[in-house]
Amino acid sequence: MRDWLIFATETAILVIDAMALVVIVFGTVEAFVTGLRLMISGTASGADKREVWLRYGRALVAGLTFQLAADIIETSITTDWEAVGRIAAIAVIRTFLNYFLERDLTDIRERQTERRRLEDPKGVQE
Repeated sequence: MRDWLIFATETAILVIDAMALVVIVFGTVEAFVTGLRLMISGTASGADKREVWLRYGRALVAGLTFQLAADIIETSITTDWEAVGRIAAIAVIRTFLNYFLERDLTDIRERQTERRRLEDPKGVQE
Protein backbone atom coordinates (compact mmCIF):
# COMPACT_ATOMS: atom_id res chain seq x y z
CA MET A 1 0.00 0.00 0.00
CA ARG A 2 2.81 2.41 0.92
CA ASP A 3 4.58 1.82 -2.39
CA TRP A 4 1.36 2.58 -4.28
CA LEU A 5 0.90 5.86 -2.34
CA ILE A 6 4.48 6.89 -3.05
CA PHE A 7 4.02 6.09 -6.74
CA ALA A 8 0.73 8.04 -6.87
CA THR A 9 2.29 10.99 -5.04
CA GLU A 10 5.33 11.09 -7.32
CA THR A 11 3.06 10.91 -10.36
CA ALA A 12 0.88 13.74 -9.01
CA ILE A 13 3.99 15.87 -8.37
CA LEU A 14 5.19 15.26 -11.92
CA VAL A 15 1.79 16.08 -13.44
CA ILE A 16 1.36 19.27 -11.36
CA ASP A 17 4.89 20.43 -12.19
CA ALA A 18 4.16 19.80 -15.87
CA MET A 19 0.95 21.84 -15.58
CA ALA A 20 2.93 24.69 -13.99
CA LEU A 21 5.47 24.48 -16.80
CA VAL A 22 2.76 24.67 -19.46
CA VAL A 23 1.08 27.66 -17.80
CA ILE A 24 4.38 29.55 -17.41
CA VAL A 25 5.64 28.73 -20.91
CA PHE A 26 2.37 29.71 -22.61
CA GLY A 27 2.14 32.87 -20.52
CA THR A 28 5.71 33.79 -21.39
CA VAL A 29 5.28 33.12 -25.10
CA GLU A 30 2.01 35.07 -25.16
CA ALA A 31 3.60 38.04 -23.35
CA PHE A 32 6.59 37.96 -25.70
CA VAL A 33 4.53 37.75 -28.89
CA THR A 34 1.98 40.34 -27.77
CA GLY A 35 4.67 42.68 -26.48
CA LEU A 36 6.67 42.33 -29.68
CA ARG A 37 3.57 43.00 -31.76
CA LEU A 38 2.83 46.14 -29.72
CA MET A 39 6.42 47.37 -30.08
CA ILE A 40 6.46 46.78 -33.84
CA SER A 41 3.07 48.43 -34.41
CA GLY A 42 4.17 51.54 -32.55
CA THR A 43 0.54 52.34 -31.69
CA ALA A 44 0.52 50.72 -28.26
CA SER A 45 -0.80 52.79 -25.39
CA GLY A 46 0.36 52.51 -21.82
CA ALA A 47 -2.86 50.65 -21.03
CA ASP A 48 -2.08 48.06 -23.74
CA LYS A 49 1.40 47.48 -22.30
CA ARG A 50 0.05 47.20 -18.74
CA GLU A 51 -2.54 44.67 -19.93
CA VAL A 52 0.24 42.50 -21.40
CA TRP A 53 2.15 42.55 -18.11
CA LEU A 54 -1.02 42.00 -16.11
CA ARG A 55 -1.84 38.87 -18.12
CA TYR A 56 1.77 37.70 -17.82
CA GLY A 57 1.74 38.27 -14.08
CA ARG A 58 -1.43 36.20 -13.78
CA ALA A 59 0.23 33.33 -15.65
CA LEU A 60 3.27 33.50 -13.37
CA VAL A 61 1.11 33.54 -10.23
CA ALA A 62 -0.83 30.53 -11.51
CA GLY A 63 2.37 28.64 -12.37
CA LEU A 64 3.95 29.42 -8.99
CA THR A 65 0.78 28.30 -7.22
CA PHE A 66 0.87 24.97 -9.05
CA GLN A 67 4.55 24.54 -8.19
CA LEU A 68 3.86 25.31 -4.56
CA ALA A 69 1.13 22.65 -4.54
CA ALA A 70 3.61 20.12 -5.92
CA ASP A 71 6.12 21.11 -3.21
CA ILE A 72 3.53 20.61 -0.48
CA ILE A 73 2.65 17.16 -1.82
CA GLU A 74 6.33 16.27 -2.09
CA THR A 75 6.86 16.91 1.62
CA SER A 76 4.37 14.13 2.41
CA ILE A 77 6.70 11.44 1.04
CA THR A 78 10.08 12.97 1.86
CA THR A 79 11.79 11.40 4.87
CA ASP A 80 15.23 13.02 4.67
CA TRP A 81 15.43 16.24 6.72
CA GLU A 82 17.88 17.79 4.28
CA ALA A 83 15.40 17.24 1.45
CA VAL A 84 12.55 18.62 3.58
CA GLY A 85 14.66 21.72 4.31
CA ARG A 86 15.41 22.16 0.60
CA ILE A 87 11.73 21.80 -0.31
CA ALA A 88 10.78 24.22 2.47
CA ALA A 89 13.29 26.81 1.22
CA ILE A 90 11.96 26.50 -2.32
CA ALA A 91 8.38 26.76 -1.06
CA VAL A 92 9.22 29.91 0.93
CA ILE A 93 10.86 31.51 -2.11
CA ARG A 94 7.88 30.62 -4.32
CA THR A 95 5.46 31.92 -1.69
CA PHE A 96 7.29 35.26 -1.50
CA LEU A 97 7.41 35.54 -5.28
CA ASN A 98 3.72 34.71 -5.46
CA TYR A 99 2.89 37.25 -2.73
CA PHE A 100 4.76 40.11 -4.39
CA LEU A 101 3.41 39.28 -7.84
CA GLU A 102 -0.14 39.16 -6.51
CA ARG A 103 0.39 42.44 -4.65
CA ASP A 104 1.66 44.11 -7.83
CA LEU A 105 -1.28 42.76 -9.83
CA THR A 106 -3.73 44.06 -7.21
CA ASP A 107 -2.04 47.46 -7.28
CA ILE A 108 -2.30 47.62 -11.09
CA ARG A 109 -5.97 46.59 -11.00
CA GLU A 110 -6.74 49.27 -8.43
CA ARG A 111 -4.98 51.94 -10.49
CA GLN A 112 -6.87 50.87 -13.62
CA THR A 113 -10.19 51.01 -11.78
CA GLU A 114 -9.37 54.44 -10.36
CA ARG A 115 -8.30 55.71 -13.78
CA ARG A 116 -11.55 54.46 -15.35
CA ARG A 117 -13.57 56.03 -12.56
CA LEU A 118 -11.88 59.39 -13.13
CA GLU A 119 -12.45 59.17 -16.87
CA ASP A 120 -16.13 58.16 -16.59
CA PRO A 121 -17.45 58.44 -13.00
CA LYS A 122 -20.94 57.20 -13.93
CA GLY A 123 -19.81 54.22 -16.04
CA VAL A 124 -17.63 52.34 -13.53
CA GLN A 125 -19.22 50.09 -10.93
CA GLU A 126 -17.31 47.92 -8.52
